[in-house]
Parts: sequence; C-alpha cells; structure tokens
Amino acid sequence: MTRPLLFLLCLLALLPFSASARLAAPPEAWQRPAEARDLAQIRRSGVLKVLVNQSRNSSGEIKGESVGVEYHRIRAFEQYLNRNARDGREIRLKIVPKAKDQLMVALQRGEGDLVAPGELVSQGGGNVSASAPLRKDVPLLLVSRHGQRRYLRLEQVSGRSIALPAGSAAGEALRQVNEKLAARKLAPIVIEWADPSLAVEDVLEMVQAGIYPLTAVEQPIAERWSKVMPKLRLDRHLVLDRQGDMTWFVRRDAPMLRASVDRFIAGYRAPDDQDAAFQRVYRRLYKVHNPLARRERQRLERVRSVLQRYAEQHRFDWLSLAALAYKESSLNPTARGASGATGLMQITPGAARSVGVGNIQKLDNNVQASAKYLAMLRRSFFSSAQLNERERMAFVLAAYNLGPQRVQGMRAEARRRGLNPNQWFFQVERIAAEQAGMGVVSYVSSVNKYYLAFDRERYLLEPSKKPGKARE
Repeated sequence: MTRPLLFLLCLLALLPFSASARLAAPPEAWQRPAEARDLAQIRRSGVLKVLVNQSRNSSGEIKGESVGVEYHRIRAFEQYLNRNARDGREIRLKIVPKAKDQLMVALQRGEGDLVAPGELVSQGGGNVSASAPLRKDVPLLLVSRHGQRRYLRLEQVSGRSIALPAGSAAGEALRQVNEKLAARKLAPIVIEWADPSLAVEDVLEMVQAGIYPLTAVEQPIAERWSKVMPKLRLDRHLVLDRQGDMTWFVRRDAPMLRASVDRFIAGYRAPDDQDAAFQRVYRRLYKVHNPLARRERQRLERVRSVLQRYAEQHRFDWLSLAALAYKESSLNPTARGASGATGLMQITPGAARSVGVGNIQKLDNNVQASAKYLAMLRRSFFSSAQLNERERMAFVLAAYNLGPQRVQGMRAEARRRGLNPNQWFFQVERIAAEQAGMGVVSYVSSVNKYYLAFDRERYLLEPSKKPGKARE
C-alpha cells in the first residue's frame, strides 16, 4: 500500500461517522411525533382510534359480549360524540390494544387519538394531556391469598417479594416505600416483575393459586377480580399510595377532543350491571392451581426423566412439556379423558398414530407421541422466523387444543384487523375469544402460567449432575 493512501485512510478513520452510518434505523423514541387529529379531523374520517391496555381487565370481548372495564365507558363516549354531531356523520370506534408501557408512545406517534388504559398510568413527558379524573386518589393496596400470613403494617413486608405486572404503577410506589424502609435500616421490599405475557389479572390469579405470595394493585381492579377469584384477600389497610388518578389521555394539540372527553366524563354514570357479563364469563375460568405443592413436586419427579428425554429429542424446554402435562392430567400418567384422550399428556390415539406412535397407555409412548405431535405442529404451521419462541409455543399449544387450521384462520383475521398475527398473547387471542370463546384462551394461559411457575424454580427442579453420573 502506498504511503499517501495509507495516510488518507488514517485520516478517514479519525473522522466521526454520521448517525446514519452508526445506526441502521433511528430508535423509535427519536421519531418525530405525528400530527395530532383533533375532533374535526376525527369527525371527517368517521373513526376514533382508541388505544387500550391489552389486559383483559381493561378491554375484551367474548363472543360479542364486552367484558373489559373500559368497554362500556368507551362505547358510551362513542354514543355521546354521535349525539352531538352537527353534520349527522357518525363516528365509529377502532380499538387498538397495546402493552401498557407502550400506550403513551403510541399516542404520540399518532397510532391512536385517545388512551383509555383502565389502570393507573404515568402521563410521562411529551405532548400528552390527562383528562378529568375518572376516579380520584386511587389506593394501591396489597393483595394476597386467604390462609396466608396476614401483615398488619407495611414494615412487616420488609425483605419479602411482591410480584408486579409490567408497567404497574405500584413499582414507583414501592420505590418510595423502600426509601422509608431504608431510612429505618430495614430491608427493601423486593419487586419481582412478571413475564410480559402476564397482565394484572394473570398475576392476581397466580397469587390466588399461591404461586406468587403477594402483589399490589389498584383497589377497584382488586375488588373487581375478587368477584371471580374468591380466594384473593384484599389487605385494604396496607396501602402503598393513594395519590394517583385514573384518567384518559389525549394529545395536548387536540384541545377540542380533550374538551369533549372532559364534558363526557363529567356526566357519565356507569350502569349498575356493567360487570354482569364479566362475572358470568370469568367465574369458572380463573382456576390455576399451584403446580409446585408437595404432592405435585413428587409427581413431577416421577416423570421428570421421560419428559426431559423427549423434550431434548424434539427441541423443547422440558418444563414446557411438564406444564402441558400438569394442565392435561395433573401429572397423572393413568388419567383418562374425553374422546379417547389418555395418559400424562392426554393425547388421542388418532393424534398419536398420525406421528407413528402406538400403545399410548405406556408412559414413554404417551410422552413421545405428544412431543412428536407438538413438533409436527411447530414445523408445519409455526416455523416462521417472525415468531419468537414464547409466542411460537403459545400458537403450538392453541393448535394442540383447537386445531392448527382454525388457529391460522385467527391469525389471518388478526392481520386483517391490524392486530399482530405473530403474537398470541393479547393479540390473536382476542380473535380466539370472539370466535371460539374463552376455552382456548384459558388453556394457553394456564399452561403458560404453569411453565412460568416451574421456571421460577428451575434450579430446584433440575438436580445438578455429578461427574459421569446423572442424579435421578
């Protein structure tokens, strides 16, 4: 290489690269906010885009029945806008479900006109304006399970663990409580942030089951779900904070929409029976048990080696198979079910024959048939690189329960509606709930919770191996 050329290359190396050279694409947070649509533009378009928390607590529709806490209020607002339309043009709602911690960013990007979260949400920075309060000074209280230790004061929770769903307002409240505990030289309360596939109602169900010891949640949400989860204990005397208001949110540059929202809220009264459908639909669905109780641990240990063997052969996490087995048979290899389903995995003879396995009364064959069938579903229908492994397993489980063609049809419908067809939790499951009811949604959700419960104690469930010999 000639000396002038080498000198030139050295100079170029010292120059700062442009942002476009360093980054393949700008981070989402750097994108300029979209122009807001105020009420006039919304009326012209005929569509009000409402961003809702994807939690089933906040938004949900089961076979045509609205069960989300915000649905009645949003529909009433739609009617209010249409009653006051001067040109007679009606506005229809478009519901846009998002993860709770994505709602404000989505509003500023112009993905929606209004945020109706149904929970306490931080306004954050940026061009966001909170509506008049739907409910003022909402208490954040501890929730546990009947029969567990009762705490009289927050100081007694020092050093204990509290499970919170992603985006929970209790996170900041606990930070402030921990500052007070530290000042008294007490151990902090440990926050266990739940998996993103769990919404507030899922965490409450796992508390009811005894999987999580404690959670903290807004009092009206805790009271609502205690109607269908009777083992929950609401410790109303243990309040973390009561300074937050439940509100809706709009863009600051949509003042006419904000004024309409505030006028509507001032005159809105919730119907007395707004939770009737909620209680009827959910009363018998939230029944997850603790898969790590003493008897269940003993059962799991007896079948652990066979689950691990076939999970390894077919590239599954063995705890995923264990979670499915617990849902299907409570880890009982001699269980008998409907339609000829049998054994630990409750697989049918026809499904077993389709993957070349017979005599499913035998434990090894039963697990082998189930693992092969699950692997076939994964390979034939859900092998896309666009699916992450957690969502892939959720789709496989839905297909195991409902049939792969129906699940693929639901993904197509989700895509048509602007939902994410590659996300089962809170997205495609909405279509499943509308079309098939809560059966398959509850099935996948339960197996997922059992998997997460097992995964929390993986270090205890996978005995370490001694050199040259596995400890069984």
